[in-house]
Amino acid sequence: MTPVPALPDAGSLPTNAKLPDPFQRIDGSRITAKSDWRCRREEVKKLAEKFVYGEKPGKPQTVTGTVSRTGITVNVSHNGRSSSFTASVDLPSGTGPFPAVVVLGGFGADTASIKAAGVAVISYDPYAVGKEGTPRNNKQGAFYSIYGNTSSTGLLAAWAWGVSRIIDVVAQSGGGILRADAMGVTGCSRFGKGAFVVGAFDQRIALTMPIESGSAGVPIFRGIPGEGAQSLSSAYGEQPWLGDAFSSFTSSPARLPVDTHEMVAMVAPRGLFIMDNPHIANLGPRSASVAALGGAEVYKALGAGENITYWSDIQDGTHCANRPEWRTPLQQNIRKFLLGTGNDPGSFHVSSNASGNLADWRDWTTPMLGGGTSTPPSSQPPSSQPPSSQPPSSPPPSSSAPPVPGGCSATVSLNQWTGGFVATFRVTAGSAPISGWTVSATLPAGAVITNAWNANRSGNSGAVQFTNVAYNGTVPAGQYTEFGFQGTGTGTGMTPTCSSR
Repeated sequence: MTPVPALPDAGSLPTNAKLPDPFQRIDGSRITAKSDWRCRREEVKKLAEKFVYGEKPGKPQTVTGTVSRTGITVNVSHNGRSSSFTASVDLPSGTGPFPAVVVLGGFGADTASIKAAGVAVISYDPYAVGKEGTPRNNKQGAFYSIYGNTSSTGLLAAWAWGVSRIIDVVAQSGGGILRADAMGVTGCSRFGKGAFVVGAFDQRIALTMPIESGSAGVPIFRGIPGEGAQSLSSAYGEQPWLGDAFSSFTSSPARLPVDTHEMVAMVAPRGLFIMDNPHIANLGPRSASVAALGGAEVYKALGAGENITYWSDIQDGTHCANRPEWRTPLQQNIRKFLLGTGNDPGSFHVSSNASGNLADWRDWTTPMLGGGTSTPPSSQPPSSQPPSSQPPSSPPPSSSAPPVPGGCSATVSLNQWTGGFVATFRVTAGSAPISGWTVSATLPAGAVITNAWNANRSGNSGAVQFTNVAYNGTVPAGQYTEFGFQGTGTGTGMTPTCSSR
């Protein structure tokens, strides 16, 4: 892998109100092949460590431990220092070896459904690795016993380091009880922040499931100040969750060279199921939906658009409650990514109460990356279906609509559920490039658009015209761009037509 170029200094960072382009390298060039993502991901990782979370060190010199049917012990030694911690194990019925989900903090996760699916639960106490309630110059826990109590690494990266050491021990145990190649992670609230960082930074995690993570979790940093969520200065000061270097960005997130849509992208193409609560503005659910939509563009480009699910369309607003709306997608994701017995497509169910618009936050387009689909270093590689929509949908839109000489064509795909749907339109240029497009479609009776992205629209029901926005009007010959909308009712029966200029 090509070495990461020199990272920018904090003092030289420009202000950019838009989300950084996840496909643009540090040197300013854009990736063109799926195989390029590995190196680009490493750049994102290094930027995230330097400016957001602090460094998450690699595997220490010595990691030993034990795995039993009831618990895991972890012993670490590095540069003359040592520490240890434990986690409990709760096995499902059967003989194993079992896939496992690491549950941070012990609340908010639907552990009963996880076990019922045939997956073990590893209960991990993050405070044993990085304690809350400590000053930044005297951090405590197993991580800081190794790397020093004045380490600039925040708690979230320290917690992620702890989960990585659990996986090390499981991998060394011989696989008689737990499978290191089929591991998931979840947690709610502050532990949702932790679960998100765990999955982003360790590619051995096959399924990442953050729940209601709030500021310092999934929501884009740039969106939090305008949403009324917990402020960045509050999140930074409440606990040392974020790295010390983040202090200079609490009042100026637009200077960050990364944002959380790129942390979402770091999980790609592995399984990601983000659960959010639209009833608590303090959690930043609108900004979280933008992060998911932005990261989904990388999933799309890698041909893994069906591996991400975002779900905030829930009725009960109680923080960290088990949701009936999440039970089925939870089981589907477990079957697909941990058990290898399913292939249900991911989907977006965004509450109209907290629906973000990616088009407001980006000035970049999603490239068509050449080459084969990237696969994670897991024995359960995610699906390699063709790029799907934004948000992902089932089935993906056809890319084989015959080009119209000098014009454009349009196709639509639907992700339908009871009472609502997402429609994704693909606009394909003909044998000549186009510099603007208009797509016309008639919505079925009773269908109403609640949110749209990557297009302007003439109305919300009946006959509607969609036109390009500034950054996606130019489409090279034979290439395509996509836009979409979420609606209530049913979307069945739409037949789009396209005209160009």
